[in-house]
Formats: sequence, C-alpha cells, structure tokens
Amino acid sequence: MKTRHVLLSVLLVAWSAGSAARTDVTGTWRVTISAGESTITGMAALKQDGDLVSGWVGPNELNPIPIAGFLKANRLTMKTFPQPGRTVAFDRCDLTVNSQKMVGTIDGGDTHKGTIEFVRTPP
Repeated sequence: MKTRHVLLSVLLVAWSAGSAARTDVTGTWRVTISAGESTITGMAALKQDGDLVSGWVGPNELNPIPIAGFLKANRLTMKTFPQPGRTVAFDRCDLTVNSQKMVGTIDGGDTHKGTIEFVRTPP
C-alpha cells in the first residue's frame, strides 16, 4: 500500500511539472525562413488561448498575414490565410516549441519547402 502511495505521488508531481512547463507562445517573434539558398526574414505576433494559437506572420506589422494554429505538447502546427491578391512564403508550418525559440519545417506557398525559425523578441 505504501508503494502505491509513493508511486501515485511521483506521478502527480510529474504530471503537475509537465503542466507547469507548458510554454505559452503569446508574444512577438523574429522569423527566419530558409528555402534552398534563399533566406526571408520577418516577424510574427501570436496569441495563445489554451491549445489554440492565432495572430499574424509577415515581413512587418504593416503587412500581416493571418495565421491559426494548434499546440499539442511541444508541437505547434500553423496555417496561413493570405488575403486576396497576396502570396505567402508558406501555407503550413510544423514547429518544435520551447520558451524562446521555435524551429520547424514549412510546406506550400511561394517557397514550397524549407525551414523556419521563430525567436522570441523582448516585450
């Protein structure tokens, strides 16, 4: 019986540590996209509500492209929604998330395939 209580306590501590360690991606980010020998830089502003992420990505705050995403554990998948007459560097990206940096791959859009990196900017 004592072993069960110890095991249950360890599991509860591990679960609460995992929940507390969950990263909130809300904030502004510097974005670098690499595809072939090309590099594109820009920025993003994200807001997280539970597992849902919204906001924009683009060359600057004057040219935003809406995005929507879903965060599961430390994986964020986002999709862009270009406005009529505009193109995008990527249609979808899949990122590995930590508190200061997100790194992953892109598909679709003007670049077709490549890598992407988001680095958190100070508030």
